[in-house]
Amino acid sequence: MPKLLCKICFGEPYQMSHVCGKDSEASSKMEDFYELELNIKGFDNLDESLDDYLSLEELRGENQYFCESCFTRVDATRCIKLRSLPAVLNFQLKRYVFLPKTTTKKKITSAFKFPRRLNMGKRLWDPSESGLMYDLSAILIHKGTAVNSGHYVAHIKDESSGQWWEFDDEHVSKLGYHPFGEVTSNSSAPKPKLNCSGQVESIANGKHLKTDQTTDSDFSNPIHEIFSSTDAYMLMYNRVTDKETNIYLNRKCGANDMDIDVKNSSLPPHLSNEIEALNASYAHACEDYQHRKDRQVSYITERRQEVKSVLSEAPVDPLEDSYFWVSTEWLRQWADNITPPCLDNSLIQCIHGKVPVSMVTSMKRLSNTAWQKLLSKYGGGPTLSGDDYCIDCLKDRAKNAACADDYRDRRASLRQVAEAALAGDCPDGASYYVSKTWLVQWLRRKNADSPCDADAGPTASLRCPHGNLLPEQAAGAKRVVVPENLWLFFFESASTVRPDDMLNSSVFPADSEPCEICSRELTEVACMEDTLREAKLKQRQNHDKLILGKSFALYPDCKYFLVPSSWLTQWRAYVTATGKNMSSFAEPQNLEVTMNSLICDKHSRLLERALELVCKRGVITQKVSSTDGLTLIPESDWMLFCEEWNVLEGKGISAEIAFSNSTTNKLSGSCGEMPILEEDLNRSIDDGNDELESKRPFIITHPEVCEDCIGERESCELIRKLNYCDENICVYLVRGKDAPRSIKEASLNIFEPDRRTSKRSRKTSFGNSINLRVSGTTSIYQLKMMIWEAFGVVKENQKLHKGTVEIEGDSATLADKSVFPGDVLWVTDSEIHENRDIADELSEQKIDLQQAEEGFRGTLLTSDVSVQAFQDTSSG
Repeated sequence: MPKLLCKICFGEPYQMSHVCGKDSEASSKMEDFYELELNIKGFDNLDESLDDYLSLEELRGENQYFCESCFTRVDATRCIKLRSLPAVLNFQLKRYVFLPKTTTKKKITSAFKFPRRLNMGKRLWDPSESGLMYDLSAILIHKGTAVNSGHYVAHIKDESSGQWWEFDDEHVSKLGYHPFGEVTSNSSAPKPKLNCSGQVESIANGKHLKTDQTTDSDFSNPIHEIFSSTDAYMLMYNRVTDKETNIYLNRKCGANDMDIDVKNSSLPPHLSNEIEALNASYAHACEDYQHRKDRQVSYITERRQEVKSVLSEAPVDPLEDSYFWVSTEWLRQWADNITPPCLDNSLIQCIHGKVPVSMVTSMKRLSNTAWQKLLSKYGGGPTLSGDDYCIDCLKDRAKNAACADDYRDRRASLRQVAEAALAGDCPDGASYYVSKTWLVQWLRRKNADSPCDADAGPTASLRCPHGNLLPEQAAGAKRVVVPENLWLFFFESASTVRPDDMLNSSVFPADSEPCEICSRELTEVACMEDTLREAKLKQRQNHDKLILGKSFALYPDCKYFLVPSSWLTQWRAYVTATGKNMSSFAEPQNLEVTMNSLICDKHSRLLERALELVCKRGVITQKVSSTDGLTLIPESDWMLFCEEWNVLEGKGISAEIAFSNSTTNKLSGSCGEMPILEEDLNRSIDDGNDELESKRPFIITHPEVCEDCIGERESCELIRKLNYCDENICVYLVRGKDAPRSIKEASLNIFEPDRRTSKRSRKTSFGNSINLRVSGTTSIYQLKMMIWEAFGVVKENQKLHKGTVEIEGDSATLADKSVFPGDVLWVTDSEIHENRDIADELSEQKIDLQQAEEGFRGTLLTSDVSVQAFQDTSSG
């Protein structure tokens, strides 16, 4: 900051010297300072903080002073001495302390006292200037607890009037003669108490405290006032003289402000000139505003008088024959607007240039006097007199009314004919086809004055693409025979609504033949549907047990085949669909292509593992899945599939059931064995064979399972799943030491990537939950910070789990811990460490960290792991 700018803001700099030496001033350094930074921790008032600031410091032991004369370290003392003081004295109160344990800052909110009048003469190194008195002129206040948050307010005293003002952003409030507001006579604050030293004490936050004497009469002397605040962090004092003190006391005692000489107040010339220029500009602006306001008020008054005058002359005299029409809309705008538009009667004028009867509710009659005033002042038009009513519009209106009556009567009379035709009762004579659906809708409509859009197209759904009559078997081609008089009424109404669209009103007499092309196509489609229906019925009969999708018993001496579970699911849906749902399910994929996709090209082996086997009460079954893996089917079903879906029998994957000892994992020459889930199998397949009691069933496939390709594919799939970005995971805050079983098993569910999730925290019977947006490179440290911000549980107290496994290591990433999108984590609060302010730590997370060198997932060398996370683990 340039020195000149500091002088403008804070006055002249004051000088202090740092003196170090053993018995004399061996070293002295003179410096200019603009403020004094005072410690307030452990101190009650400003005097104690100044004593600490100017106290003598001993330099001993490892803190010895290096003497430049002796070129050695010696015991010494160090102190700060004030050489001179400026006109404006600034004190910076150190309200924030650094906590090494948590590496954060904490605000000191203890009350701190400071006087209105401060004597700094005794603080000088040369106390000759004993009359250095300073008066409190400004207080800067920080509201809040966090270091990087809160709100700043300034209380500043007007030196010319002695009044205090509060500046809170754009809000400025008057406080009176006290920096924290006036004390009223009805105040409920407790009366100050007398202490043992003869001083008066009264502690309050942001309140004025009177002290120094013991009698009530001295409380009226504002010089001895002491204030206390828990939020003040900067104090500013102005040097005053005895004369200024008397002026202030006279003002407090009720003296007239005009009798006080305020010309001696210290204001820099450039600020005084700038203020005078601003005041002059403001006065000119006020004067200009007043002139414009007066003109506007005068004009509004004239307009009001004009409106009253015209409206008073507007009624038409019954003896006066001439009158004029005016638009109601224009008349409203003219009466309401300060600047009315030109007279406009076009809104009430018909196409013939006159006044139609239909606009009678949108116009008013004006007398000749009122009309001439408006026309002469505002102009416009057209002029519509009382004789300018339109005869043509009146005739058209009467004609339309007559036509509406005739249409209603005709429609009502033909309604019964239409109902009879719909019931199948059509009289002899000429007759025509109309759409049955259209006729039903026509009967449901209420009687109207004229045809509407729904009356168009009585035969639109009966017309085929070739322009002929659709066969009745076609979809939506149901028809009804109506008599000629009813058809003519329908045709006339449709022509009136859509005269250019005659195709939708095609004429089909009752003896019209259906379109031959459409009939042939419908016959072919019907034959194909019958054939397909028979084929599906045959498949349902051939596979009556397989179609149910239930598990069945497996035997070791039988041959089975493996089919993808997903293909079986599609096949069941396709075969069981009948009636209208037949076309909604597509035919499953070609079975031969599906089976070929299960064989790897490299080793010609099986790329899928069979389902696990389960043995209960001596019966072996397989676990059933509708989407994943392979399913065992009997050999007879496979042969029928080969015949029904044109598949070569050799394309099948055969399977056999074999047994092994419980301690043996594989049989000689076998591949792809799948043990059951139960650890101990005490029952055999055959009650007569005791040797099978210690055996475990598994599946032998031909061709055998290719473990190499399956492992490679699963590794690629795992890497793909771990390379996710900006996906959702759910975190539960569990009350207690353990989570419910439903939460521990939640991560086993299938992840749905397109499912919409909410970020709001939800309450459950065992705790709260929230969805967080994370990536595979998000570190555990960053995740705990997000949980901290969401639930208020400090990072050190979090016990994070996935299922039954605790997640540890703050520097590891979610990918390192196998946390996938859609996983459900749960966290408990150990409550070991106390809560602390996290505003600093959270704000630091939002700072762009320098990118580290790319590394390898799983080795803690991931690029997105922040340096702060490593520092956190190393310090722990």
